[in-house]
Amino acid sequence: MKALTIDLENCYGIRKLTATLDFSKSNAIAVYAPNGSMKTSLAQTFQDIASGTASKDRIFPARPCKRVVKDDAGADLPPDSVLVVRPYEEAMGHTPKTSTLLVNPALRNEYDTLHAEIDAAKDALVKALREQSKSKRDIEKELSAAFTANDNKFYIALNRIKDEVADRPDAPLKDVPYDLIFDEKVQAFLETKDFKTAIDGFIKKYNELLAASTYFKKGVFTYYNAAQIAKQLADNGFFAAKHSVNLNAGEKKEITTQKELEDLIATEKEAITNDKDLRKKFAEIEKLIQKNVTVREFEAYLQNHEELLTKFANMADFRQEVWKSYIESRYPLYVALLEKYQAAEAKRKAIEEQANKERTQWEDVIDIFNDRFFVPFKLEASNRIDVILGQQEMLSLGFVFDDGTEQAPVDRAALLQALSTGEKKAFYVLNILFEIEARKKAGQDTLIVVDDIADSFDYKNKYAIIQYLMDIASGPHFKQLLLTHNFDFYRTVESRFVGYGNCRMASKTSHGVALEPAAGIKNVFTKDWKEAFFNEPLKKIACISFMRNLIEYTRGEADPEFAKLTSLLHWKADSAGITVSDLDATYNGLFATSESSPAGHRPVVDLITEEAGNCLKAPDGINFANKVVLAIATRLAAERFMVTKINDPAFVAAITSNQTAALLRKFQEQFPTERDVLSTLQSVALMTPENIHLNSFMYEPILDMSDVHLRKLYCAVLDLK
Repeated sequence: MKALTIDLENCYGIRKLTATLDFSKSNAIAVYAPNGSMKTSLAQTFQDIASGTASKDRIFPARPCKRVVKDDAGADLPPDSVLVVRPYEEAMGHTPKTSTLLVNPALRNEYDTLHAEIDAAKDALVKALREQSKSKRDIEKELSAAFTANDNKFYIALNRIKDEVADRPDAPLKDVPYDLIFDEKVQAFLETKDFKTAIDGFIKKYNELLAASTYFKKGVFTYYNAAQIAKQLADNGFFAAKHSVNLNAGEKKEITTQKELEDLIATEKEAITNDKDLRKKFAEIEKLIQKNVTVREFEAYLQNHEELLTKFANMADFRQEVWKSYIESRYPLYVALLEKYQAAEAKRKAIEEQANKERTQWEDVIDIFNDRFFVPFKLEASNRIDVILGQQEMLSLGFVFDDGTEQAPVDRAALLQALSTGEKKAFYVLNILFEIEARKKAGQDTLIVVDDIADSFDYKNKYAIIQYLMDIASGPHFKQLLLTHNFDFYRTVESRFVGYGNCRMASKTSHGVALEPAAGIKNVFTKDWKEAFFNEPLKKIACISFMRNLIEYTRGEADPEFAKLTSLLHWKADSAGITVSDLDATYNGLFATSESSPAGHRPVVDLITEEAGNCLKAPDGINFANKVVLAIATRLAAERFMVTKINDPAFVAAITSNQTAALLRKFQEQFPTERDVLSTLQSVALMTPENIHLNSFMYEPILDMSDVHLRKLYCAVLDLK
C-alpha cells in the first residue's frame, strides 16, 4: 500500500474528513490533533474496520454515516490488515495469534505425530469404558478422580493401578451401572446416619454367616467368586475333559460336573442369604430406601444385586473396584494405551529438552521489553515449552520484581497493584509488542493506527516506544498512522523517522476536519517568523513574545527593551506610543541586523488591531501565527477596556506582575453587577496567557486551541461597552 484515501462523514463526531495519506516516501505518517478535534474518533473508525463493524455518530446516531477508506488500488482495507493501538488499557492481553511466536513447526509436528497414536488408543479405551459403565459422564475425569486427588490426572491414574488390574482373575463388578450407583442423590442417601447404621448391621451379620460357611471364606472365596470359577471351568472344557474339583471342608467333596458345582454354590448361598436375621437386616435397609423417593431406581437394582450391599461401607474403595472391573473387561485396550504412552515418554522428554533450548521470537520480544523499558520488574516465559509444543495456546508470563537490592517472583495481580500508573502503561506496551511481532512473523501487511500510545509516559519509556515504532517502520510489512495530541511526541517522531513531509496537523473547520501540512514543528520562531519579521506584519507581531523571552533570558527583566515589549503585550501608559520603528530597533539590537519596515511611524497597537481584523476573515486552518496575534490583540483590548473603566492611573502604574489578573480583581470590586462583562474578561484571563507567553521550546498550548475560540473571544471584547 503506497497511499490511503479517507472519506468520512458523521463518524464518531467527525462531521466530514477527506484526505489522502501518501506512504511512498515514508512508511509512517504522523498527525497532530488538538484535543477534541478528531484523534479518538478516527482511531475508533479504523477499529470498526478491523472489527468488521459499521461506524456511526455516537451523539447523533440518526445521521447518515459514510466511511470510505481505500488503498492506492481502490480496494477496501481487509479487517485483518488493520491494527489499532489504543491508549493505555490495563485489561488488554495478547491474542491467540500471538502464540505462533513460540511455535517451532518441526518440533510441534514431531510432538503431534508422537501423540497421534496415543490419542487414538485413548479414544478407543474411553469409548469402551463408556459402553461398559453405561455412563454419560466424562470418563477421563471420573476415572482420574477415583484414583488421584484431581480429575485431570488420567494417565497417572491408569498407570497407578497397572499391577492391580493385571493380577485380577476376573471382572466381578464390570456390569455395575456407574451413573445409577454413583448418582449424587444415591450417594447422599448412602451417607445418611440411618443408612450407615443399617448397613453396618447387615455387614456384621453377613460376615458372621460367611465365617460359619462350609465352603466360602470372607475376602478369599465368596459365592460370587465361586460362581465365576464354575463358569470359567465349564467355558474352558474342564468338566468335559473329565476333570474334577475337590472341595475341602469337614470332609473332602469331589465335584465332577458344572451343574454339581453350581448346585453346591447355590445351596451354600441360600444358607446365607435366607438366614432369618440377615433377611431382617435387609428388610430394614429396604424400608429406608423406600422412604426416599429419589432413589427408587437404585432400590429396584439393589433387589437383584443384594451382594453389593457389603461394598457400600466404603464407597471410595467400591468406586475404585468398579473402575478396575471395567478396565479388566476391556483389558487389551488398556494395555495398548499404556504401552504407547510409556513408549512415548522418553521421546517426549527429548523433544521438550530440545524445545527448552530453543530461543524464539517470544523471548526476543521479552528481551526487547526487558532491555528497553524502565520498570521495576523483569519478564520471563513460564510455560514456553507447552506453547512451543502446542499443548497450550497462550504464553503465561512470569514476573520477577526487583527493588534494587532483592528479587522476588510475583503474580500479575500483585504486580499491577505495586506499579505506578506510568509503569502499568509500560507493561501494557508489552501486549502491543507481541501482536506486532506475530504479524511480522506471518508477513502480514498491516496498517498500524497508533492512538497516543506514549501519552503521559515518562521520557525514558516514551523514547523506548518511539525507538520501537522506528524499528518497525523500516520493515516491509507495516504502515503506521500515528495520532497524537502530544506535541513533544509529534516533534520527536518527525525528527526520528517520519519526516516533515509526512506530518499533518488536524484542525476543525466549519465543515468538519482538515488535515493540513505541518507547520512550526522545528522552532517556528527561527525557521519562519523571524525571517519574515520585516515583510509580513502578522509574523512581526507574532515575534514579540519570542523576542521578549530572549531579552529576559539574556539581559533580564530590568532591561528597557524588555519593558518596551511588555507594553505591547499588556496595556501600559506608553503602549499607544510605541511605533513600528521602535519595534524594528529592538529587533535589530537583539539580532545585530539593520533592516526596517515600511510605515515605521505607525503605532504597533494599530498594526495589531489591523492584523487581528484580518485574522477574523482568514480561512479555517492551523493558523498558528493568527492565534498569537488574536491572543495579543484580545488581551490588549480587554486591559485597555478595564484600565479606562477603573480610571485609576496610580493603581495601574503600581502593578508589577500578572497585570490582567490584577485588573480583573479591581474590576470585580468596582463593577460586581456587570456579570456578562466579567464573564468575557475572565475568559480573556484564562485563554490568552499560554498563547502569548510562548517560547521556542514549548508552544503546544497554542496548537491545542482552535482559533475559532479566539476569534469569538476577540469579537466579544470588541463589543464591550
